[in-house]
Amino acid sequence: MKLPILAGYLVAVFLMTATSLAMAAPSESSGPQGFLLWATPNDVAQISFEDSGGTPLTLADFEGKLILLNIWATWCGPCREEMPTLDALQAELGSDDFEVVALSIDRKGVEIVNEFYQEIGIEHLAPYIDKTGMASADLGAVGIPTTLLLDRQGKEIGRLVGEAEWNTQDMIDFLAEMIATR
Repeated sequence: MKLPILAGYLVAVFLMTATSLAMAAPSESSGPQGFLLWATPNDVAQISFEDSGGTPLTLADFEGKLILLNIWATWCGPCREEMPTLDALQAELGSDDFEVVALSIDRKGVEIVNEFYQEIGIEHLAPYIDKTGMASADLGAVGIPTTLLLDRQGKEIGRLVGEAEWNTQDMIDFLAEMIATR
């Protein structure tokens, strides 16, 4: 992609994101590490992605569970740092009621994600991939990593932009309360 085209695309994504965030419900409160909770749940864009076997999925496939949707990539330094903590969180809280959905936007596909998972010892996260990278823009992610907390109906109830330590006791307690009450 030529630089002027890329710059134009990035400006468009930024403007769409800024408009989307400006229209979003105000923050009601915050959780650990700056996790923002919205006063009212927000609708989420319909996104498409695949599992490790190439099966097409949407967020509707996870309806009924509280979802921590983490948008990341193997080439993102902060993403690489937080992935082991997301894996530990899934090991701790993962159930029929809660799942960490780690959605990679790597264009090289699931193979590079699987290699990365093996390299750093990810054992509890399923690999999900959006080779188009459109999920990031469609969900209003201003950068990666960005993590959205989705209620059981698929609405966004909060988000955290940037790297976090997901396996701290404060974060585990916070998310356990969300699982119990939402």
